[in-house]
Amino acid sequence: MIVIPAIDIKNGKSVRLKQGKFDAATVHSDNPVETAKLWQQKGAKRIHVVDLDGALKGERVNKNLISEICRTVNIPVEIGGGIRNLDSIKELFDLGASFAILGTVAVEKPEIVKEAVEKFGADKIIVAIDAKNGYVATKGWVDVTSVKVEDLALKLKSFGLKEVLYTDISRDGMLTGPDFDGLKTLAKTGLKIIASGGVKSNEDIIKLKELESGGVYAAIVGAALYTDNFDLSKAIRTASETGKR
Repeated sequence: MIVIPAIDIKNGKSVRLKQGKFDAATVHSDNPVETAKLWQQKGAKRIHVVDLDGALKGERVNKNLISEICRTVNIPVEIGGGIRNLDSIKELFDLGASFAILGTVAVEKPEIVKEAVEKFGADKIIVAIDAKNGYVATKGWVDVTSVKVEDLALKLKSFGLKEVLYTDISRDGMLTGPDFDGLKTLAKTGLKIIASGGVKSNEDIIKLKELESGGVYAAIVGAALYTDNFDLSKAIRTASETGKR
């Protein structure tokens, strides 16, 4: 299992949101590139980057920053936020991203996911399923749809998708622990899962490792990175003690 530190970019800065609310952003760094370098120095094998401005506007807003992050670190970078078409996906890969994370488009135009998997390969495409009370949220978590999480996951799997990133947005940034029940339910689909939202301690990483056999192979950590209760290097060592992806 791997631990993936997150960098959320808003107005050119590294921020953290609470429950996906854009008006509850806390700035943690004026230099997201330096943040990426720090996470790599602490042992990260992969970095998660979200263009929050792009998620709201549906277009690549922080393109230069994303490119600089990808050039600066020598570990894979996964990028999400505002990816709504195949051209946007290609642009991300041209900027140096290793993985493209699709969100809103998976609900509004699911055929794009199918085309992306066929064009770029299933190993490079991830769909972020952001949930609130069991239903999918879109457009930077602003809109909650009537689509159930499991239904969307199974539909996308039928298109050839292999991997999803699951976030319970009620827990995101709240340091209340992951949605273990939601993860167990999603694991029944047979998809590979990146767990996100609520991770607060090394104990959470240990509990997530128990779901590894069910497909939960990675955990994204955000707000906890800036607390005294979470040691990224220790969590990475803990996560790596068992099976690999």
